Amino acid sequence: MGSERRSGILLHPTSLPSVYGIGDFGPSAYDFIDFLADSGQKLWQMLPLGPTGYGDSPYQTLSAFGGNPALISPELLIQEKLLDQKKIKMKDFDLSRVDYNAVIPYKLDLLRQAYQNFKQNPKHPLQENFEQFCQKEAAWLDDFVLFFALKAHHKGRSW
Repeated sequence: MGSERRSGILLHPTSLPSVYGIGDFGPSAYDFIDFLADSGQKLWQMLPLGPTGYGDSPYQTLSAFGGNPALISPELLIQEKLLDQKKIKMKDFDLSRVDYNAVIPYKLDLLRQAYQNFKQNPKHPLQENFEQFCQKEAAWLDDFVLFFALKAHHKGRSW
């Protein structure tokens, strides 16, 4: 990075506006990056982006490698034709705060729908990327998935 001075901002993506109850890496994130660039800012510092555990703190992450599924954008899943906007049951989330107890199951349900649609279309344009990701990240991915499957099976209780 050298010795050149730079400026930026600290903002967790969950703080971005979204009708889906929590900010994510969808259109609001792209708009924010454009805003930073237009403002002459060079850096966007984020808090940890892993899946959160008890208390929903980004500092209480359950994985050093896996991402937080709440950061996946339903808008981008719609663009990829993995979700049908007409079939999404929208909730009336409070845009001034995040209700994690409502948002997390809601977004996980949307991700399940997207995954089912993905599985039903083996020729989806993202299929090759998905397979490459699974192969490249196999060293941690299988254990990560097993951990979360067991955590879900045991209703989130700690070990």
